[in-house]
Amino acid sequence: MTTRNSPALAAVRQIPGPGRASALPVLFKMVRSRLDVMAWAAAEYGDAVRLPLGPKTLYFFNHPDHAKHVLADNADNYTKGLGMVHARRALGDGLLTSEGELWRKQRKIIQPVFQAKRIAGKLGAVSDEAERLTRRLRSQAGKGPVDMRAEMTAFTLGVLGRTLIDADLAEFDSLGESFEAVQNQAMFDAITMGKVPLWLPLPLQTRFRRARRDLQRIVDRLAAGSKAGAAGDDFVSRMIESMARETDQRLGRVHMRDELVTLLLAGHETTASTLSWAFHLLDEHPMVWERLHDEAVAVFGSGPLTTDSLHRLTYTTQVLNEVIRMYPPVWLLPRIARADDVIGGFPIAAGSDVLLSPYLLHRHPAFWTSPERFDPERFTPAASERRNRYSYIPFGAGPRFCIGNNLGMMEATVVLATVARDLRLTKVPGYKVSGEAMLTLRIRGGLPMTVHTAS
Repeated sequence: MTTRNSPALAAVRQIPGPGRASALPVLFKMVRSRLDVMAWAAAEYGDAVRLPLGPKTLYFFNHPDHAKHVLADNADNYTKGLGMVHARRALGDGLLTSEGELWRKQRKIIQPVFQAKRIAGKLGAVSDEAERLTRRLRSQAGKGPVDMRAEMTAFTLGVLGRTLIDADLAEFDSLGESFEAVQNQAMFDAITMGKVPLWLPLPLQTRFRRARRDLQRIVDRLAAGSKAGAAGDDFVSRMIESMARETDQRLGRVHMRDELVTLLLAGHETTASTLSWAFHLLDEHPMVWERLHDEAVAVFGSGPLTTDSLHRLTYTTQVLNEVIRMYPPVWLLPRIARADDVIGGFPIAAGSDVLLSPYLLHRHPAFWTSPERFDPERFTPAASERRNRYSYIPFGAGPRFCIGNNLGMMEATVVLATVARDLRLTKVPGYKVSGEAMLTLRIRGGLPMTVHTAS
């Protein structure tokens, strides 16, 4: 550990940023709006910012070269940081929060479930779920508004059940409520640095303890159902096989719960958030919707979706890429430096909290023209070829690149095209859409929209 009087720490203090007197005001602002504080810091101080936060000091870096260094070139020097460390109390040691040998072991177990060939073989199941969703929405045409955030959550959970878990998750009525309690607890732990004992009878923590018991019961039921059938290549089957090899069965059961909770939460929340933002932006840009609709009609006109026809949804893919540029579901990548390092010419001491934000990086004016404008043309093949690789990191980068990116993009592409083929969705007049930076960047309070049939 670098000592407080070392030259490295002296250099760290030269990183620009607000003074220590701002620590508490910054903390209060972060509680209200994390995105606004970080946007202000980048605009005020540049690509490297020293940000006092209560008793801590954070180092926020906002340049593609910084992201490349921390996430890829020197990734071994950085472990999961602020928020993720404390979220471990809520999420356990799943793939999202674990480190070191446990992370490598679990990733090796889970990786085959996400192989590209296996995911491609699930296209039919994803398409079936998208058609079911579209029929459900069409039945609401001309009636009152539907909450598209809730609809996208139900859709993505349905896809997870059919593609990764081999179970009907709709039978678990408490899943949505349990996930909300887990996510709220994780964010509370991040803000309070995990200092509040879980046994305190705060309403939020009481709901979390109940949710954790419910999720354990769900995991046990899924495991029992999988044991009853033949061994498969789904997520639960692989976790059961792994648990059987554990000398400590209790520990194996805990690991299975943690991984399944992480899969269900991260696997459905990220894609549901992306699709919610997509429908919001399409309502704001009707010409983009028209082109999306025309492409979907043309592709579906040749019959049910196949792997080949999925690849013809090129504009749909551009739209989704632009959606996750503007609203990346994983909006913050916190890390802790294990040893002294240098990022962008600034020495960083061991133990320092380092932040990267895809949300801010994707809006960096030096790498994106008119970054606040929604423009799918940014993702034509020619434009993508010219772009700095690390200016666009919606799925992270390096060894911890998102394991589920192929499934997430496939299901988002399929459902966006299927809905756009048949329907037009408009927001309730006067409804204000704003972001909520939780574990994912989601729309605050839901997204009420009115359903119309496409003309």
